[in-house]
Amino acid sequence: MQYKILVLDIDGTLTNSKKEITPRTRAALKGAQEKGIKIVLASGRPTYGIMPVAKELELERYGGYILSFNGGQIINAQTGEVICQKTLPLDTPALLYDMSREYGTNIMTYLDETVITPKKDDRYVELESRINKMEVREVANFKSFVNFPVTKCLMVGDGDYLAEVEQKVKARLGGRLSVLRSEPFFLEVMPQNIDKAYSLGKLLEHLGLDREQMVACGDGFNDRSMIEFAGLGVAMANAQEPVRSAADHVTASNDEDGVAMVVERFILGE
Repeated sequence: MQYKILVLDIDGTLTNSKKEITPRTRAALKGAQEKGIKIVLASGRPTYGIMPVAKELELERYGGYILSFNGGQIINAQTGEVICQKTLPLDTPALLYDMSREYGTNIMTYLDETVITPKKDDRYVELESRINKMEVREVANFKSFVNFPVTKCLMVGDGDYLAEVEQKVKARLGGRLSVLRSEPFFLEVMPQNIDKAYSLGKLLEHLGLDREQMVACGDGFNDRSMIEFAGLGVAMANAQEPVRSAADHVTASNDEDGVAMVVERFILGE
């Protein structure tokens, strides 16, 4: 199979534990793009948080794509064209805020280059801020402040407890919204049917490509759908066990140039 498109999750996949792209991986991806392979950075991060990675890989030069918010938005990194976008119903952030209070979790969303939350002093909010290099704005009244369209909200807390909260939120909202954990401590709520696989399907339609021409690499729960969807679904060695089980191929970990190995073997033929 001649692959045409390479989809990469960022955290835990493309970048190592230091949030860096290693020289070997960077070189492999440059080689792939020189061969005409389109790279898609597919992340739960907001668009702003993906931009530095896109710049490092020169997606603007080579015509790559950015899939942000777990599929809530896809843009052409070269032109800025929005290929696909969905936002939550306007009443959803207020509803989720009430649920977060009920379940004793914190909540956050985004406005431009800022993380919005009712509680700034929270290690998971601080982590999201650090990963995406975004400022945090604490708002006294989250419900009244978030009166604009947002692509997703996150409820955050201890992973074991958040697993219980996930089931409760799914029971109440799962019929009309997408509810999933991208990390054990991040419970993401997005428009219905939005996940990485759904939005990648829209991108393939736009490009006139088939899913059999796609390689997708990931490690998290939110990567499983695209790993199952792609012609070649790859899990990192550090992936969650259900993600590894769903994959066609398991590569080395994100600290062992696992992405580079996939590119070298399946795309560059080295």
